[in-house]
Amino acid sequence: MDSPLIFPDWPVPSNVRACSTTRCGGVSPPSYHSLNVAGHVGDAQACVSENHQLLMKYAQLPAMPAWLKQVHGTRVLRLTGEQSINVDTDNVDTEADAIYSNLPGQVCAVMTADCLPVLFCSRYGDEVAAAHAGWRGLAAGVLERTLTEFSASPADIFAWLGPAIGPQKFEVDEDVKQAFTATDAVYSSAFRPSGRQYLADIYLLARLRLQIAGIDKLYGGTCCTLSDSRRFFSYRRDGITGRMASLIWLV
Repeated sequence: MDSPLIFPDWPVPSNVRACSTTRCGGVSPPSYHSLNVAGHVGDAQACVSENHQLLMKYAQLPAMPAWLKQVHGTRVLRLTGEQSINVDTDNVDTEADAIYSNLPGQVCAVMTADCLPVLFCSRYGDEVAAAHAGWRGLAAGVLERTLTEFSASPADIFAWLGPAIGPQKFEVDEDVKQAFTATDAVYSSAFRPSGRQYLADIYLLARLRLQIAGIDKLYGGTCCTLSDSRRFFSYRRDGITGRMASLIWLV
């Protein structure tokens, strides 16, 4: 069986823990087979809850992750140690697409199934964050907004690009290209004509935005969720499907 976890290959301090889940090693039935972590996609709640417990065990988490209500925006939730955060509640305060913490034992998490998860940590091992970057949030500045939460300067922040749809499969229309190139022509290098559409490289778009923001410690960005059906959920491929999680925390 394929591993339920992928671990970033990046030179972060030893007290920083991070991973992304795959779809493997859970209990959910098709179409959510098997390690679906999302309670809002139609899977049985009992299966999701058991998968959460398995995730706790697989990753040796210090606490249940703080699950967000992701809305393809730019809001960053800053963990204080006092919130009780669950994606299945109706609390509008949990609507965010990034999450930050500088406290040990709090698990920042985002869910994806083609969108790009980005994990951040300071070189000092005292700040971490996770961001959900679909093309809308990416164009709107969710990554840059996440960086504003850090006390560390961009030059002292590491970023890891987790599993997302790859540049050979991400077909988009002209409006998506314009959302990026209207602000800076440099982003045109991330779009390749494909018939009447474009193939977009979401990894390159994220790298360009982060580099412009001052981040030069960039890692990851090699997977394709749509192509690898054995390991990854993909909304574009399957429609009804589960979600992976990308997580980071301090110990």
